[in-house]
Amino acid sequence: MAEKKAVIIKKVKKGGHGGHHGGAWKIAYADFVTAMMAFFLLMWLLNNVSEEKKEQLSIYFKEFSLIDGPPPSMSIGPGGENAADPQLKPLIIEGTAGMFAEGKSQEEILKEAMAKMIEERLKEYKEELIVDTFDNGVRIQMLYDEGTPFFDSASAQLTGDARNVLRVIADTVRDLPNQIAVEGHTDAVPLGGPLSRYTNWELSTDRASSARVILEEFGLDPKRMVRVAGYAATQPLIRENPEDPRNRRVSILLFNDPTLTPLDLNGTKTENGPLSVNPLNDTYAPTPSGPPQLPSR
Repeated sequence: MAEKKAVIIKKVKKGGHGGHHGGAWKIAYADFVTAMMAFFLLMWLLNNVSEEKKEQLSIYFKEFSLIDGPPPSMSIGPGGENAADPQLKPLIIEGTAGMFAEGKSQEEILKEAMAKMIEERLKEYKEELIVDTFDNGVRIQMLYDEGTPFFDSASAQLTGDARNVLRVIADTVRDLPNQIAVEGHTDAVPLGGPLSRYTNWELSTDRASSARVILEEFGLDPKRMVRVAGYAATQPLIRENPEDPRNRRVSILLFNDPTLTPLDLNGTKTENGPLSVNPLNDTYAPTPSGPPQLPSR
């Protein structure tokens, strides 16, 4: 009888892979606990922050644009050119948190931001323009310069340089929501003889009106114009020398409150809109306490 073959049972021991993965859950759990701790720490910190600080944080992390709503349409303006300039897109204002830290109100920040934006866009003409703020908005002043006069002597006729500057100004403020006023100023040198009926009052008003016409020619909405006025030599830029030629200027004012009407500005309202205001009753564009910074010559 043949011998039975021995049955050999071979046990294979696994390499302990279960032990290798046994601690993975600990890492995931540690990450979860760390994240929860960070979350509750953040909630605790926010709960201890004042409302003013929360508002500052909100403004800091939110993009702040001067212009709300959809982008301007690409309409065709005078001369067959596109009215919308791609370089004139709404600018994003950065660093507003620092302004709030200085205790400035949102209205003040908006005015300064708008002035900075306009000044940046008009930097090509920084020698001929001053951009500053007043109580209710931003002011752009076109200064007299011997090299680039904006008007002929004793005339309201605009020069080519003046038209170029006004075109850039119109392109800059066209898509802003602000209502606008245009003011003319002269120096204190008398115009004409003692019996002349055409004085600095008429000249300053005519120059302001000429500037308004050009602004509207380059696409500014006439409905936004709330005042056109002449102040003669009553508000000199160079106070210590009223006869200084630099007192001859045209000011373009952008008001913060878009709901202002001509009557709110003490103006005379007619069927065709406001004509002018009495300079002595003007409360929206007071003469600054000191002359603004003049451009370097």
